[in-house]
Amino acid sequence: MMMYLYSSMLMFFCGLLVFSLKRKHLLLMLLSIEFMVLALYFNLFIYLSFLDNDYFFSMIFLTFSVCEGALGLSILVSMIRTHGNDYFQSFSLLW
Repeated sequence: MMMYLYSSMLMFFCGLLVFSLKRKHLLLMLLSIEFMVLALYFNLFIYLSFLDNDYFFSMIFLTFSVCEGALGLSILVSMIRTHGNDYFQSFSLLW
């Protein structure tokens, strides 16, 4: 049981590391955020199975994470259509 907990913590911190290192590309940032959400879901599933509770809250969590992923993808598509790439250096909020 502790092995699963340690693996989900390792997944979360690997996603956090990629998020902080690849901050120039929006697509890589969105993928690392989704990886961290997957690690949180895995951790939540382990916690709920340890307590022998319902898995209803995990379905709500999955619904919100899918909505978050669709919103991030729509922002990525609109940014690529307007600017031509997903670099944050070419995207300025001041103009």
